[in-house]
Amino acid sequence: MLSVAFHTMGLLCSRHQHHDEAEIEENTQAAEIERRIEQESKAEKHIQKLLLLGAGESGKSTLFKQARLRPIKLLFQTGFDEAELRSYISVIHANVYQTIKILHDGSKELAQNEADSSKYVLSLENKDIGEKLSDIGGRLDYPRLTKELAQEIETLWNDAAIQETYSRGNELQIPDSAHYFMENLQRLSDMNYVPTKEDVLYARVRTTGVVEIQFSPVGENKKSGEVYRLFDVGGQRNERRKWIHLFEGVSAVIFCAAISEYDQMLFEDENKNRMLETRELFEWVLKQPCFEKTSFMLFLNKFDIFEEKVLKVPLNVCEWFKDYQPVSSGKQEIEHAYEFVKKKFEEVYFQCTAPTRVDRVFKIYRTTALDQKVVKKTFKLVDETLRRRNLFEAGLL
Repeated sequence: MLSVAFHTMGLLCSRHQHHDEAEIEENTQAAEIERRIEQESKAEKHIQKLLLLGAGESGKSTLFKQARLRPIKLLFQTGFDEAELRSYISVIHANVYQTIKILHDGSKELAQNEADSSKYVLSLENKDIGEKLSDIGGRLDYPRLTKELAQEIETLWNDAAIQETYSRGNELQIPDSAHYFMENLQRLSDMNYVPTKEDVLYARVRTTGVVEIQFSPVGENKKSGEVYRLFDVGGQRNERRKWIHLFEGVSAVIFCAAISEYDQMLFEDENKNRMLETRELFEWVLKQPCFEKTSFMLFLNKFDIFEEKVLKVPLNVCEWFKDYQPVSSGKQEIEHAYEFVKKKFEEVYFQCTAPTRVDRVFKIYRTTALDQKVVKKTFKLVDETLRRRNLFEAGLL
């Protein structure tokens, strides 16, 4: 009887011991899960989600490439390796063929429809070259740019009719990179050609879907532990439906507006002025409920093109700017025109922002997406603004 009692007690002790061990293991696992959740929560607090928005051709994807290509002093980025640079060869060559086709076909159209049509007619010796290059530009598979083809493109580019056509580029959807690539044809057609960072910045690939890069502050700001996630999305109308799922948890929206495009029409709708489309899109983004407390950084982009154009093409050709009155000439007029455009965007912002939302940060930056120094300075200002906002929300300012 006694032995049975001891045996029973032993079983109970054994079960109790196993139960204790299981409970300890379970508690350990729970503690580990809680620790990981806490770590992830802390890490999440340091992630700044930046959304790069804007209409098609606004230059936002060029800004995105700047952030990746350039080891910006403020931000750490690995940049593109040689393999990635080489992957742009076919894109750049395609851009060259597409551009010369637009110019050739545009000259034919203008020659048929304009009163002074003769100045858009190609010289006899270049007509066959033009047809050949237009045919290549219409293909889905472009050949590698050879020295012979580059010479033919250069000959056609220098034709007086093509230059006249180029001067009306705002009507023909001629890309901003046209002059750059046409002036570098011999280098682009070299057998051992490897694209430079500048070539990649000028390369035009229509953004589809969502592209993301991640970077962190360096130098004196490294201790903050902040991590930036920058998202670029397609700006054309058919791409915008993909934006919505990115709208949650955004620290700042960087909205890119190409201020040089006040006299141009949309690529996807040739009856719609690009600046009016940009205004409507800016209004729509500002009114999104999930952006009620989100910081807004407005990049008034392509200032380099704007300052050349505004002295030749009146700002009031755009319906939105019809009340603009020039006051001077040269640099003074450029600044006056820029401030007018800036004020128009400010008005839209305050019209679309509730009076109670005085805590929402709004900054405007003058940018040239192709200028490394300007982009570097701008991103530094964006970083400083976001860090100040974080300190303010934490009650430290």
